[in-house]
Amino acid sequence: MARVASQRLFRGLGLAELKKLGLPLAVDNVDKTLQLVKTSCCSRPKDLASYFHRKLLQYLLILSFEFSDSRRRTMLAKRANIIILLLVIFSVAFSILGASCDSIDDKLLPGVSPWVGTTPSAGEDIELPPEFKIVKEAWQLLSQHYVDKAKLDPKALSQGAVKGMIEALDDPYSAFVDPQTRQLELSNFEGRFEGIGAVISMKDKQLTIVSPIVGSPAEKAGIRPGDKILKIDGEPTSKMSLVEATMKIRGPKGTTVNLVILHQGEDQPVEIQIIRDEIKVESVILEMRGDIAYIRITQFLKSTGGDLETVLKQAIRGGAKGVILDLRNNPGGLLNAAVDVASQFLAMGIVARVVDNEGRESQVPVKRGGVATHLPVIVLVNGGSASGSEIVAGALQDYGRAKLAGSQTFGKGSVQTVRDLSDGSGLHITAYRWLTPLGRPIDGVGLKPDFVLELKDEELVNWAVDYLKKLVGVSSLFARI
Repeated sequence: MARVASQRLFRGLGLAELKKLGLPLAVDNVDKTLQLVKTSCCSRPKDLASYFHRKLLQYLLILSFEFSDSRRRTMLAKRANIIILLLVIFSVAFSILGASCDSIDDKLLPGVSPWVGTTPSAGEDIELPPEFKIVKEAWQLLSQHYVDKAKLDPKALSQGAVKGMIEALDDPYSAFVDPQTRQLELSNFEGRFEGIGAVISMKDKQLTIVSPIVGSPAEKAGIRPGDKILKIDGEPTSKMSLVEATMKIRGPKGTTVNLVILHQGEDQPVEIQIIRDEIKVESVILEMRGDIAYIRITQFLKSTGGDLETVLKQAIRGGAKGVILDLRNNPGGLLNAAVDVASQFLAMGIVARVVDNEGRESQVPVKRGGVATHLPVIVLVNGGSASGSEIVAGALQDYGRAKLAGSQTFGKGSVQTVRDLSDGSGLHITAYRWLTPLGRPIDGVGLKPDFVLELKDEELVNWAVDYLKKLVGVSSLFARI
């Protein structure tokens, strides 16, 4: 891979490409790029606190069935006390020790993230493979012999080198972003940005609309989930990374972008002109349908977890007996926010399993204290439900906490981190693959609903209301004595 990457760095040595891409040359940034790609994943220790939680529950469960044997009850009670003591000790210890390394909770789902990583410290230096020697050789030769020395800008060429290295990975979700773009993308999950109001991803190596944002210029212009973007302002998208395409489509309010779109199910592309606007994203929307709370989550922002808790408490106070969680056309967002959402409906357990570049598996635990762990839930999904939506839906489905209704989800099962380089630029690095709590892979597969339905929009919501009313009606026939 090192040989392929280093050779890819020099694909721009031809004079025709030199001005456009810059010489793929690494002086300082290539060192940092290689280090970040290799060390982006922190191997967090096993969660011993979770282990003691499980043991404590096992002992207490056994204890509850051993009333007939007083000696055994006493012995098990003593063991439970020991487990409780160890749990307290290890909980405190890991709350202190865990702060020193990156945890899964710091990682973000695919998309442009505001998380700021750091460049490798002196103690994390990784020796470059010998194949990278040609980078230095190329710079020396160009410095000595290239006819137009004014074009030999070390900053531009070193950034071109890093870009070439990332492109050699052939991963649409990993990307290099220059300092200006890095600053623009920091606002992506703040709930407000300027653009056309659509979420894009790569599917089958094509730039694809996951979903337009409700009420956005994109939706008004006729952009639909599943559309392929073939050109942006006349430039083909076939060689663009996801981040590069995103930054080309985004832009100041009032400006225009021209897209060549191939609608799903059609064979002739159309050109669509869209005027950019300020896009405000309301991530959690509540409507009461009688005693059923209909909650739509449009994407997972910093505020989503807190906003969901607020509307759930409001719905419960209003007498809600069930929840419809609508994740259709929700493209994902922050991992922390997805964990917060799932934790409102799960009393314990894990939200997802995450596998790093060494094959090590970590668990993302449920955050205790969810306010809707007792309410019946139905989750609505479709082909626009991706990433964070699939994490939430997969966790609730695995635990039998909720049924899924609708159509197959998108199938985005990787986690990206964003790490900063010393010049203000950044790297989007695919650092993890995630699985559902039961270990089901999602990437390229998606989630199959328990109820596969062709119903759209309000029809599916009405079906879900009827489903929950029947479910609540059946449960009301039982009483505890």
